[in-house]
Amino acid sequence: MIEKTKDKGLLIVGWLVLLSFLSGKIDATELIYQFKSPSFSGIGTSAHYLTIDEQESTRKLKIAEDIQSSIEEAARELDNTTLAKFVRNLESRIFSRLSQDLAESLFDDKGGSGGSIDLEGNTINFLNTGTEIILTILDIDGTITEIRIPIGSFGICADAPCAP
Repeated sequence: MIEKTKDKGLLIVGWLVLLSFLSGKIDATELIYQFKSPSFSGIGTSAHYLTIDEQESTRKLKIAEDIQSSIEEAARELDNTTLAKFVRNLESRIFSRLSQDLAESLFDDKGGSGGSIDLEGNTINFLNTGTEIILTILDIDGTITEIRIPIGSFGICADAPCAP
């Protein structure tokens, strides 16, 4: 029986000690949950939307630049094929020969007094008046350019007696 009283006494003392620890000042605040995303909380929403808009704009611009870069690269590859180089070289030589023949006919007595050439929609008219050569160039868009070259000056002669 003494032991039972001892156990009861220890139990009561234990509860008293426990209650004394728990009976101190208790501070607590209300728990408030806040969303971290401004889309839900509303705090800083406009800056958040501007950031999202900037990211979307940057992404769209990058995609457009990548597409344009791919198109330009494909065009460069087509332009650098052996066939394309050959065609450019051939065109250059043909145009060079054409301009040489035109110049020879302008300054040669056998070439006649004038003529006309249609070059990819542009019209080139030339006339040798005996004192000057008149080139009239009509562009596709309707622009007219006239070049007058005096014969007998600057070493340009239509015939042999013009030599200085």
